[in-house]
Formats: sequence, structure tokens, C-alpha cells
Amino acid sequence: MEQQRTDGVRRATAADAEELVRLREVMLAEVAERVGDGWQEASVATLRARLSAADPALVAFVADRPDRPGALAACVVGTVEYRLGGPGNPGGRTGYVFNVATDPDQRRRGHSRRCMTALLGWYRAQGVRTVDLRASQQGEPLYRSLGFVRTPDPAMRLRLPAAPDA
Repeated sequence: MEQQRTDGVRRATAADAEELVRLREVMLAEVAERVGDGWQEASVATLRARLSAADPALVAFVADRPDRPGALAACVVGTVEYRLGGPGNPGGRTGYVFNVATDPDQRRRGHSRRCMTALLGWYRAQGVRTVDLRASQQGEPLYRSLGFVRTPDPAMRLRLPAAPDA
């Protein structure tokens, strides 16, 4: 399958799954999440399936490393979520950006900006008009320059234990 390239960025395929998970580890290690083992294999399988879908709700855009064939310099992964519409988003289609990551030795070269721009273009083509993300201090200047603003909604999280028979 021929990959469309725009400004050194291409849409990821299932073959990129392992590299996408590697870059996710880079990102998680920097935001002080516990990286640990055991989640990577499941994430690779999920990415392979979702990136291969005929009508994907999850996409990734990547910049290849110029010095290592098959390796990625940067990536951005996003999903389309379907929520109940409201005044600011009557259709309820919302984009959620996560896993914006660049290898440390590839930073400050515009890779993340180009990947984000490609993802935002994909969202527009999908009819998504609201896009959310969580920004680290390091990433906030990039997101602000792309038009993102802080919202008054405080995020909260609940981690549910696995069901007994799961």
C-alpha cells in the first residue's frame, strides 16, 4: 500500500505498531507514569488491529527517523469519540489526541508539529470540530501555537478493578 507523505509525515500502518509502543514508553517515562512491563504486547496487538481497520476511529501520523530505517522519530495518535452533542459540538464527534512523542535526540526539528498538523487535517476531513488533549508543560507551547486553549473542566479519573471473571 502506497503511503501518502506530507512534509516528511505519513499515516501509520499496522507495521508501525511496535515503534508506536516504543515511543509511548518514551512519553510515559517523561510524564512520570509507571511504565513497567506487560502492557506493551497488548498495545501492539490493539494498534495492529485498529490501524488496519477499513474505517478507523484511531489513527497515527509518524515521522520516520532519517538515520534508522524502520524506526520512528516522532508520532501522534488520536481517536474519534462519539459523545452526546451539546451547544459547542451539536454532532458530538470529538477528537482526542494522545501519545504525542518524539525521540529525545530528534526533538526541536518540527516532527511533532508536522504530525499534529496532519492529525488535525484528518480530524477536519472526518467532520470533527472539537479536539481535546492533555498537555505536559513541555508540550503546551506547541499546542497553544496550533490553537488549543486551556478549558475550565478539571479532569478526574477512576480506575476500576478487573471484573472477577475477566
